[in-house]
Amino acid sequence: MYVWSKRIVTGLLAAFAILLALFLIQSPGAASSTLKAHTTFWITLNYAGLVIWVFVWMFDQAHTRAKNVWPWLIPFLFAPLPILMVYVLYLQRRLTA
Repeated sequence: MYVWSKRIVTGLLAAFAILLALFLIQSPGAASSTLKAHTTFWITLNYAGLVIWVFVWMFDQAHTRAKNVWPWLIPFLFAPLPILMVYVLYLQRRLTA
């Protein structure tokens, strides 16, 4: 599982933070959305399914490595992608004996 370098993950986290900041700055505020209700529903449903699937993968990886995944649940619900990247780095760290 040592396929993610720290440089790549750091770059992805920085890009995520920059894009999130741009999104929040450019949001229209209280303007009404042009998306249809069913489109929003399907986007939300797919996102929820993806979040559940990724957390199951995280649980499986933690179980395989005898680690505890439950402290990662609350941060994961707020920001799944950055927490997933940090979690992968956490699992990859070398243990000193």
